[in-house]
Amino acid sequence: MKKTNLMKKTLTLALSLAMTLSLAACGGGNGNAGSFGPEPGSAQMPEPGTVFNIGICNYVDDASLNQINENIQARLGELGAKNGVSFNIDYENPNGDPAVMSQIIADFQANKVDLMVGIATPVAIAMQAATEDSQIPVVFSAVSDPVSAELVESLEHPGGNITGTSDYLDTNAIMDLIFAANPDAKKIGFLYNVGQDASATPITHAKEYLDAKGIAYVERTGTNAAEVKQAAQALVADKVDAVFTPTDNTIMEFYLSIYEIFVDAKIPHYTGADSFALNGAFLGYGVDYANLGRETADMIFDILYNSAAPASTAVKTFDNGTATINTETCAALDLDYDEIAALFAPLCTKVQPITTAESFGDLQG
Repeated sequence: MKKTNLMKKTLTLALSLAMTLSLAACGGGNGNAGSFGPEPGSAQMPEPGTVFNIGICNYVDDASLNQINENIQARLGELGAKNGVSFNIDYENPNGDPAVMSQIIADFQANKVDLMVGIATPVAIAMQAATEDSQIPVVFSAVSDPVSAELVESLEHPGGNITGTSDYLDTNAIMDLIFAANPDAKKIGFLYNVGQDASATPITHAKEYLDAKGIAYVERTGTNAAEVKQAAQALVADKVDAVFTPTDNTIMEFYLSIYEIFVDAKIPHYTGADSFALNGAFLGYGVDYANLGRETADMIFDILYNSAAPASTAVKTFDNGTATINTETCAALDLDYDEIAALFAPLCTKVQPITTAESFGDLQG
């Protein structure tokens, strides 16, 4: 993947300000397309032509997080056009650098944005800390465990000035898939960044699952490209039967450079996002990140246009039962896709194929 120290796009979405306000009723966010917007003529309805300023900060440049951003912006464009308003978006990416991230958030505050969007847990935590006094609304996206991260008091009643969408991972479901494919597995490897909040709870759950079955496991961690590669090579030397990685953005960021290590060793890698499978992992299990982005946009719209309070807007969670199998990797592991899909089908909401690419856009192109 190409990396830049700072990516910035300032976009103005939905430039037409003369659209007819024709939605019939005040909508309640969280995905009810067509129900957004107050009753025409109501006191709380923004004036036609209102421009909302939004600051979006992504965490790193990876396929899942980029897909969220793209769908947030596209959905806001749709909602703005339907309601005669527009969204001026300042998009930034610090590529995981905390100092740059802090500066981005400070700039958003100095520019007096109407709302901040934090994609991934580290950004959401930084935004929450920076806005506790100013009370600028914050909407997060792809935060795996917002309660444990102390972003919200509860999923139903977040409290404070923050709410958002969660990509919570059902770790036990992934473990079930591992043993459905290989009931005789004796040792499982974990590959993750110990500093990633999104990985802490899934790894704990995986250990509990394997301890209950009496299955051995080994942990290898990394925080940068070199360490991640070394960790992958170490897992091969450990002779693990399968590898598990949760929704870990560090591993995702460098995954294209390591997936062949597992493929060449005939070790299936089970992961917590379809973007891993896109980049060569055997399997990605989790939420639809395109849909997660659109649902995040719906929450943003509800807060800005309908004056919904983040404190009482429930965190949106999703059915994360989609298993995405990389058919090329599946074949390289000497596994039959149709047989594996049949094995996994009773354990998933959906099983779908994918081929290796750098981004989802490459598949569409």
